[in-house]
Amino acid sequence: MKNITVIGSGTMGNGIAHTFAQFGYSVNLIDISDAALQKAIATITKNLDRQVAKGSITEADKTNTLKNIATHTDLKTAAQNADLVIEAASENPDIKAKLFKQLDEICPANTILASNTSSISITQIAANTKRADKVIGMHFMNPVPVMKLVEVIRGYSTSDEVCKLIMDLSKKLNKVPVEVNDYPGFVANKILMPMINEAIITLFEGEAGVEEIDTVMKLGMAHPMGPLQLADFIGLDVCLNIMRVLQNGFGNPKYAPCPLLVNMVMAGHLGVKSGKGFYDYSTGTKELILADRFKKKELIVEATTV
Repeated sequence: MKNITVIGSGTMGNGIAHTFAQFGYSVNLIDISDAALQKAIATITKNLDRQVAKGSITEADKTNTLKNIATHTDLKTAAQNADLVIEAASENPDIKAKLFKQLDEICPANTILASNTSSISITQIAANTKRADKVIGMHFMNPVPVMKLVEVIRGYSTSDEVCKLIMDLSKKLNKVPVEVNDYPGFVANKILMPMINEAIITLFEGEAGVEEIDTVMKLGMAHPMGPLQLADFIGLDVCLNIMRVLQNGFGNPKYAPCPLLVNMVMAGHLGVKSGKGFYDYSTGTKELILADRFKKKELIVEATTV
């Protein structure tokens, strides 16, 4: 397994491409525009420079990693000779369904099709192909080059052979793979997202402010980052989508997303990617915003809809 195709050049896609290329794999990175791909290569180069500065890789390693990545805007060209395709497109079931149907038609019969989805059913995705036994989840964590975990999700029909291949492959990337079954949110997000949602509810109900909630979890629970700041880094739109997957999948009201989360997403306050979330990142540094207003429930809706 040497030829890897990564679909999507955003935060997760470029991180996955970076990681495979660093370990000597030939990577085809695909997106819909050259501009998106150029931005991805610039991000990968910047992250490699950080690794060089830290002494974790050499300049030669950086050069070889970049040589291992080819960019494409045509799906057929990028995927027709792939041993493994990893989809890291938007967390949208319809987009994934369309992609996997196309991949099933383009790729050789032995190609394994993986999704980096953080919550959508692998079984549902596999149903769009004629190779359900070769469809699997590879849920990398952000930032991919740094984080060790790969959540390996078995669909209902994923074969033992394919699961073993992906587990072994993950280890070759110096990752720690953990096999989980295919249920909404899998393990990571079934636990993490309700915690983040509860932190937002705590803010919404006026029990404490943004900084106070994050400080309690960092200092009291030894979390490296508070849940509200973490939500900003994940993307509040992604958090909302995952909460809705959990709510629809389990039919339990405990998974209902907080109204404040819904309002912030509608207002376009998505966290780091938009420049504003629970904190303001527009100046290049993290600053607390709307701290006083967030402490009063009756002002929260106004603050997030202006």
